[in-house]
Amino acid sequence: MRIWLAILTLVAPMAASAAVGLPAVTMESAPDGGQTWTLSLQVLALMTAITFLPAILLMMTSFTRIVIVLAILRQAIGAGQAPPNQVIVGLSLFLTLFVMAPVFDRINVEALQPYMAGSLEMGDALTRAGGPLRQFMLDQTRESDIATFVRISGGQGFATPEDVPFSILVPSFVTSELKTAFLIGFLIFIPFVIIDLVVASVLMSMGMMMLSPVLISLPFKLMLFVLVDGWSLVMGTLAGSFFR
Repeated sequence: MRIWLAILTLVAPMAASAAVGLPAVTMESAPDGGQTWTLSLQVLALMTAITFLPAILLMMTSFTRIVIVLAILRQAIGAGQAPPNQVIVGLSLFLTLFVMAPVFDRINVEALQPYMAGSLEMGDALTRAGGPLRQFMLDQTRESDIATFVRISGGQGFATPEDVPFSILVPSFVTSELKTAFLIGFLIFIPFVIIDLVVASVLMSMGMMMLSPVLISLPFKLMLFVLVDGWSLVMGTLAGSFFR
């Protein structure tokens, strides 16, 4: 009996509030004749959008190119899991923040701060926030990739780059990033392949065919990479490739 009384005590306020109406789903009339959602529902929509942050980070920033190049570099050196995945992902993340800092600053000034000040509605803030991000992706995307996805979608093209929707721009941007990342990785791979070939040829000429060339070439590749200050060169090349 006490359990049922406790349940009724909990359910009664909820039923009363439901009868009055949930303030989270109410709308208000805007001065321009439109409708605006209440703040609680806007917060709910914002929290839902946060779940898409990993996809946005992977597909709409410089993260894809950076992490692929660093992974290819590790494979070219041949040092196994050194550096480990956590270091590569962490380094890629912070280099991405460095590259995307101007874009994030524009989003903060043009969209976030006016929205926090109450002078801009959520819809307009999202539109303004997409502007700098769109411009960044357009600068890094090949026109041939955009044309490919326009043809796949059955479209007729667009008058200006600003007319390209995100549904076409995002896959075009990712495709261009993959091409650029593998091109940079190919250029990085060549010196290490040459070292492997030289070491293998020397060992074969000396009759040491039972000795693994990788065991001998790895110290030389590490020494060469350190002597030429390889990490600074790779980081500088990756960051500079976004500011062409």
